[in-house]
Amino acid sequence: MVQRLTYRRQCRYNTKSNKQRIVKTPGGKLTFQAVKKASKGPKCGDCGKALIGLPRLRPMEYRRLKNREKRVSRAYGGSRCAKCVRTRIVRAFLIEEQKCVKQVLAEKLSAAKEPKTKTKKSK
Repeated sequence: MVQRLTYRRQCRYNTKSNKQRIVKTPGGKLTFQAVKKASKGPKCGDCGKALIGLPRLRPMEYRRLKNREKRVSRAYGGSRCAKCVRTRIVRAFLIEEQKCVKQVLAEKLSAAKEPKTKTKKSK
């Protein structure tokens, strides 16, 4: 005959927050052991992949962590994954390069226009 078990906490219903595991005690009795909810863990804000190097804890448990345990020692550490940070840096660099190229082309065009206008005025 299977031993009957009763919940050890206030909630009497099989809800998401009241999951239990059956455990055998050293005395041979079966009892319920409360199971904590599994966490999904932190995700990258850009691509949505799980962040490497950070613990998968419940939101309230992150408060108890030190700052060095909540993030990775990198730019955007704890918020974005390494691949997304790399693409952001490359994108910013290429945008700045494009600005420099535009400026150089504009200078060349203005330099090319000036001699032509001067020669026309002298005639």
